[in-house]
Amino acid sequence: MHFDLTDLRLFIHIAEAASLSQGARRAFMSPAAASVRIKALEAQLNNHLLYRDSKGVELTDAGSKLLQHARLIMRQVGYLKTEFTEFGADSSGHIRIFANTTAVTEFLPELLSGFLAQRPGVTVDLRERLSRDIIRGVLDGSTDIGIIAGPVTAKNLQVLQFSTDRLVLIVPEGHELTRRKHIRLRDTVAFHHVGMQEGSTLQAFVRDKAELMGETLVWRIQLSSFEAVCRMVEAGIGIGVIPESAALRNSKTMKLAILELDEPWVVRDRSILIRDFDALPGCVKALISLLREQQ
Repeated sequence: MHFDLTDLRLFIHIAEAASLSQGARRAFMSPAAASVRIKALEAQLNNHLLYRDSKGVELTDAGSKLLQHARLIMRQVGYLKTEFTEFGADSSGHIRIFANTTAVTEFLPELLSGFLAQRPGVTVDLRERLSRDIIRGVLDGSTDIGIIAGPVTAKNLQVLQFSTDRLVLIVPEGHELTRRKHIRLRDTVAFHHVGMQEGSTLQAFVRDKAELMGETLVWRIQLSSFEAVCRMVEAGIGIGVIPESAALRNSKTMKLAILELDEPWVVRDRSILIRDFDALPGCVKALISLLREQQ
């Protein structure tokens, strides 16, 4: 069985665009030529890869499986080209990163600025994603590495722990909870909470801890960033549980009180997710090494 890289690249474009004509345009060929190539690919695999209708295309089960393999193959081709450039093993290439909100806003900007300054031939595509999408992206090859906090249960992934993250409670200055010496999550149930959007690992984590105690937290509002959470807390909308790094950064410009939670689970592991460390190009390995040095 012989696979043409042009066909695989075309198939990826069509799948991501959910349209044969748009995918063909991205691959710089006509829709008619793209259709012929896809039909030939389906014949070779003896499987239908796409459901076609007036609205576009949708992957069959076989198409979804091919997309996963095609992404990995094309990424490895990119790795191969990178390894033989004039800059050396870790001085050039393109790195795709899916990371959670804490990583994107709190420590990756500073870390990447130094990393990229030393490697002018490296480019990075950093995207903020929910934890479930980070895991899925690493599994299907959409990203080279994922950065996540908390437990990871997905199979077929290598999980490299590199630091810890402490959760704290933020309240408006003068809030009645600031007068307590010890605060448990149970003590916060009587107050409205401000949290992250549904799908956030942190949101699910805090909610689950409350439910294990037989309590239900009342979410007044849910937002997409820690800065927005802090602003709502400052305005008196509610209280929130967020990473200490985000609380300290935002407390410099907002009137917030940062309180320790007397709970055994407030310290969480930060992890790097990859499929196969040995298969990664030098620039990705170098970034992973730098992240793990930050412990």
